[in-house]
Amino acid sequence: MRCRQASIMFIVGLLAACTSGTPEPEDSASPLRVRLMTGEQYSNTLADIFGADIADSVAPPLPPLARTDGLLASGATYAGVTSDQIQQIQQAAAFVAAKVVDDYHRDFLIPCEPESNKKADATCAAQFLRKTGRLLYRRPLDETRVAELTRVADSAADQTEDFYAGLALALESILISPEVIFIVDIAEPDPARPGQERLNAYSLASRLSFFLWNSAPDDALLLAAERGELHTQDGLEKAVTRLLSSARLEDGLRAFFDDMMAFDEFASLAKDPVVYPMVTGATLADAREQTLRTVIDHILDKDLDYRDLFTTRKTFMSMSLAALYETPTTNGWVAYEFPEESNRSGLLTQVSFLAAHSHAVRSSPTLRGKALRELFLCQKVPPPPPDVDFSALEDAGDVPTARERLKVHNSNPSCAGCHLITDPMGLALENFDGAGRFRETENGAELDISGELDGAEYDTVGGLAQAMRDHPKLPYCLVNRLYAYGTGGPVSLRYDRNILSYFEERFGEHNYRVPELLREIAISKAFSRVRPAPEAAEQVVNGNRANPSKLALN
Repeated sequence: MRCRQASIMFIVGLLAACTSGTPEPEDSASPLRVRLMTGEQYSNTLADIFGADIADSVAPPLPPLARTDGLLASGATYAGVTSDQIQQIQQAAAFVAAKVVDDYHRDFLIPCEPESNKKADATCAAQFLRKTGRLLYRRPLDETRVAELTRVADSAADQTEDFYAGLALALESILISPEVIFIVDIAEPDPARPGQERLNAYSLASRLSFFLWNSAPDDALLLAAERGELHTQDGLEKAVTRLLSSARLEDGLRAFFDDMMAFDEFASLAKDPVVYPMVTGATLADAREQTLRTVIDHILDKDLDYRDLFTTRKTFMSMSLAALYETPTTNGWVAYEFPEESNRSGLLTQVSFLAAHSHAVRSSPTLRGKALRELFLCQKVPPPPPDVDFSALEDAGDVPTARERLKVHNSNPSCAGCHLITDPMGLALENFDGAGRFRETENGAELDISGELDGAEYDTVGGLAQAMRDHPKLPYCLVNRLYAYGTGGPVSLRYDRNILSYFEERFGEHNYRVPELLREIAISKAFSRVRPAPEAAEQVVNGNRANPSKLALN
């Protein structure tokens, strides 16, 4: 870990001295947004402030998000909470608050002791609420708000004759605040652009922290915001360097790639136990973890070219996966490299991709091709027409391979167009069944896995991997997704085309290293500047459009 942090510190320090041949577009800016905190961000925030044992003891009470333009994180911009979900948020808040003040936790989470455990102590209550509220609200509390919270604590303490019960009620009122569970961008005039706006320092701190750490800002980042350092180039670069050099960057990158690769679908993924008896819930969980470990090792620990994730043979192996891959291994996770003669090459040949984009009882070239385009190339595949006729496919029961079955199906002109952009890539993965196991034949017939990806022809799985690695849309798609993820909502080609091109160029100049791309986005003008209001998100809460910062959960 220390080696990784030292390496990143050196790299970002070196990059700080570099300048791009093409300057960032002067009109680059992003919209103000109001977005719901994700369940993982909620848990991470609790863990960072109160400890992992408290965070792990309560399920995140926030509602699921709708995937929007390829990311669940972008769906947070359009999410609201129902009355039932508000009740769940209140229950979670009460539970967390009670744990914070219990006999075990109070000694190290509350920075003072009351004069008496059986009555109010405004001084001690205010000290705790001011410090903890600053971290939960992600900005300092004004003294009026501190006084309000202290009165809540004092009144409850007097009624219950228990100082800590009163403090818990005041903490609960913070935890259910919309300004805590929603990430609300706040703008201020931009001195460098008269008549224009930028994020205020605390909104910028939140945007940086949720982007790079998937959690709320820590004390040091809030202090940098308070001092005005985030609105100076040197101060911003110093803060970003610290965030990138932290071990918490791994948490942020895992969260992003888990979202980008739609791994939330593993929660409902299952295989027919008769057809694939070796695939259990534990196997699928390990498949997800294998890919995330591969990604983090490649782009963060080793700081290698992002594109090479699609050709690398280096990965990690667990006991439950070894049976599917037919490889030897030992207990626990171990580094593993597939041999040169192996048909495994890159992320597309890992079980996580192959099994997730297949049916319960068989593989699916169409699902795999669609996932390849949508997840990694940002190319939307149209849905099938509502009146599609599957009769030809159903009547072709004696056709042995997927290639021949799809040939029959695609004789229908209304189907052929979309299948032409998915099936050639998916068919190149037919050497892997619906569980991701390698096979030479299907139903006794030899498999033809030749194909082409947007002009690049191949006749092996390795050929597909290389074509994917070299596809010009691969780095662009990562830029698109990372910028959307960092700024809290989908990109707009009307407004963002130039800034995306700029980031893509910078990504290439730095040999497609992801930490450098993170840094470029985080220190860019686009990340902190605000563009005019038409795209500013309104939040839907309880079925009504409103500003969550003005709502009360009660």
